[in-house]
Amino acid sequence: MEYKAINNNIELIQPDFDLDETLDCGQAFRWERLPSEYECTYSGFFLDRPLEISQDKGKFIFHNTSEKDFLNIWKDYFDLETDYGKIKGILSQDETLKKACEFAGGIRLLKQNSWECLCSFIISQNNNIPRIKGIIARLCDHYGHFPSAAEMAQETVDSLGYLRSGFRAKYLIDAAQKTASGEIELDKIKEMPIEEARKALMTVKGVGPKVAECVLLFGMHRAEAFPVDVWIKRVMAEYYPGGLPECAAGNEGIAQQYLFHYIRNMEK
Repeated sequence: MEYKAINNNIELIQPDFDLDETLDCGQAFRWERLPSEYECTYSGFFLDRPLEISQDKGKFIFHNTSEKDFLNIWKDYFDLETDYGKIKGILSQDETLKKACEFAGGIRLLKQNSWECLCSFIISQNNNIPRIKGIIARLCDHYGHFPSAAEMAQETVDSLGYLRSGFRAKYLIDAAQKTASGEIELDKIKEMPIEEARKALMTVKGVGPKVAECVLLFGMHRAEAFPVDVWIKRVMAEYYPGGLPECAAGNEGIAQQYLFHYIRNMEK
């Protein structure tokens, strides 16, 4: 990671990083691509902290960002200190993973807030990305921020009608009530052995194996978590009927991101 503060911006040079591949791959839903003079620009939030970030000619521009915020918030959120080049080198011992890493080598796992991530992936069930983003935007507009578990624990299915989230409303309320009461403690789940963590998350109504894996991977940075959707089922059936290769051990979730992006776009 190499950066410098220029006026009110931070300019970063970072290998193995691409905004389109990282922010538009289905791991987070509060980022929007903007018209821009740069190669690409996104506007979004982490813990209700806004950011506009651009990518252009091999560098990244964090607009109107202090060095303090960059080091204390965004460096960690974008996982800038993890050596993804090294991870890709290990994964590339397998030929299919090598192709996937070369195709979408700029994906990085975002270190999201576990509560926001849990809600986001409850909303994501049987849903598409534009609609997921719309529901989350309406939720944030209603509160003026992403609501805490304690705030949402007071809601009812009727009071959440404005979200137009369908069956997911009752699951959001259950997640909020269990989190606010301490029945589930997301910080403790994050540190549990992976099987215990999966079981703990699935005590929330509507949280099945896929949502639990997504929360572990994207909201708790458990790189060994492995969400399986229709695309990954296809990958596993065609390339890995006996399971992922040994070189993916410990980084199954990162391998999944490369494979998901590669296969989905290759089929397109």
